Amino acid sequence: MKAFKSSPTASRIAAAGAAAATAVLALSAPAFAHVSVQPEGNASKGDYAVVDFKVPNERDNASTTKLEVTFPADHPLASVMPQPLDGWTVQVTKSKLDKPLTLHGKQIDETVSKVTWTATAKGIEPGYFQKFPLSIGRLPEDTDQLVFKALQTYSNNEVVRWIEPQKEGQEEPENPAPVLQLTAAASGHHGSTAEDASATTAAEDTAAESSTGGGDTTARVLGVVGIVVGAAGVAYGVLAGRRRTTDI
Repeated sequence: MKAFKSSPTASRIAAAGAAAATAVLALSAPAFAHVSVQPEGNASKGDYAVVDFKVPNERDNASTTKLEVTFPADHPLASVMPQPLDGWTVQVTKSKLDKPLTLHGKQIDETVSKVTWTATAKGIEPGYFQKFPLSIGRLPEDTDQLVFKALQTYSNNEVVRWIEPQKEGQEEPENPAPVLQLTAAASGHHGSTAEDASATTAAEDTAAESSTGGGDTTARVLGVVGIVVGAAGVAYGVLAGRRRTTDI
């Protein structure tokens, strides 16, 4: 029996399988890269919530030094409070409302239109991300989501505009706007009671949500990679078997 030698065809199939696996990972990478917003706990309609704007650094030669988040004008929020962050200053910009809002029995004639964080040190360096927390409310009851617009500025003066809305039935745009999905109103949670409930459950729910979201995406990517590599291995084995039969 002759010793088995790898054929050029088998080598090409193995190489193609490896290239396909790399392509799958490359195509999946952008899903992790854009500015996004997620609640700490629940973001229930008519309630208060703590939300985090998650900003990854997409560049390997510059740091993120500024984040500007513009709030939706069609669903104004009467209360927006940032959490202090080491290494960052925060500026809250307000604007007058055409129609006043009622909050805790008081008329509110202005709302927060933009929040800007500016780095006082190195900012978000390559290979890292930063969360920017806000307490917001009351959340509207006549919509299922809030669409924000975000501008990400780098230390080389590059500005990435995360402002493109997701259109139904179409692929995700290149620079999607952060979207906060709202859940059904929680019975018995309104006003200050809802604000307290949101703050109490925030720490408990953050770890679970982060773990679940990242785990599901990673599992899907690894599953596809496994299928591609497995198919390449089967093809390689078939060709190897044929070569053995021929050489015996």
